Amino acid sequence: MNKSRKSRNDIILVAVILLVAAAGLLLVGLNREAGAFATVKIDGVETASYPLHQDRTVEITTGENDEFSNTLVIEKGKAYISQANCPDKICAGHRAVSYTGETIVCLPHKVIVEITAGTVTDGLDVIA
Repeated sequence: MNKSRKSRNDIILVAVILLVAAAGLLLVGLNREAGAFATVKIDGVETASYPLHQDRTVEITTGENDEFSNTLVIEKGKAYISQANCPDKICAGHRAVSYTGETIVCLPHKVIVEITAGTVTDGLDVIA
């Protein structure tokens, strides 16, 4: 087999791989579902759940004497960690999350903020 035929086959293979990858990304992007709640888990235990449609700021404290803190901000339907006193601050640098299944994790503090689906109610009953 000569070099030009090998080169052409390599180009075709790369194009097919890129096409499959692009189709996969498109499928994932189109199937994303907007979340309803920011659920907070500390050391694997769910401690709170906040609706994404209500703007708020929540201080999450952990540790024996509440010495570890993360500030969770929910605004405009998105949640993010604005401040943390952990050494690496990766959680504070994470982008805002709003789609079901997205998470923000602070490993040093064992805190997970996960976006979950659900029905948001305002506590009002409708009488017809």
